[in-house]
Amino acid sequence: MSDDNSSNGHKTWLDKLAQAFNQEPKTRQELFALLREANRNNLLDDDALGIVEGAMEIDELKVRDIMIPRSQMICIQADQTPEEFLPAIIDAAHSRYPVIGENTDEVLGILLAKDLLPLILQRPDTFNLRQLLRPCTFVPESKRLNVLLKEFRANHNHMAIVIDEYGGVDGLVTIEDVLEQIVGDIEDEHDIDDDNFIRQLPTGDFVVKALTPVEDFNAFFKSGFSEDDYDTIGGVVMSAFGHLPKRNETIELEQWRFRVVNSDSRRLHLLRVSKIHRG
Repeated sequence: MSDDNSSNGHKTWLDKLAQAFNQEPKTRQELFALLREANRNNLLDDDALGIVEGAMEIDELKVRDIMIPRSQMICIQADQTPEEFLPAIIDAAHSRYPVIGENTDEVLGILLAKDLLPLILQRPDTFNLRQLLRPCTFVPESKRLNVLLKEFRANHNHMAIVIDEYGGVDGLVTIEDVLEQIVGDIEDEHDIDDDNFIRQLPTGDFVVKALTPVEDFNAFFKSGFSEDDYDTIGGVVMSAFGHLPKRNETIELEQWRFRVVNSDSRRLHLLRVSKIHRG
């Protein structure tokens, strides 16, 4: 029996893709068109197509396009006690936090949440936040994402502080933000099983999928959002913002506060919902 795949009518997707490339695209646009044609012909599935396109487009994006802006950064002040900064860390549930001095422009270093574990056994009066800080990397907002990704990999960094042309802090960017431009949404500890749309956190807040039907959201939270204009709670929230919000943007609707946990350049993915207790 011959080992030639063509002899028995079976070709791997790589063989088929190589055959498709015999057309020799001359431009990026032609290459994109060829890849999409391969997708339509079932030579590439949707996920593979998205990853290839993301990898090709990343060199056209700059840090300013995906960074978390300064106003939405969750920072810890160097002179805060654990009692003062731990609630913010628990609420945000991130793995890294910038530590600042007198203001946001004075970033002293990066605190890893896991470095706080010794607090369980340590006496509070012996705690020194500055001793836990990791060096921080500063990058200009104009740096291209493909260059930043190479630097993240080479230096084993996961977060960088973004600075403007005057040296002031403009925001921050993480390796996850960069990778999501290639592979799409990356699930984290906030994410919910496919079968569930709403999950309660130990803090009492809720993590809600943006695709949760408005009817289901209203039934769960006993809220009164209109079901006429939008099918999902993500549509309601995005309409209230008036734009596609980025991660950590917040808005208050009825008696609920919505914070964007995860989104990409096209749609919302995950929301954090908390009850507003008015005095």
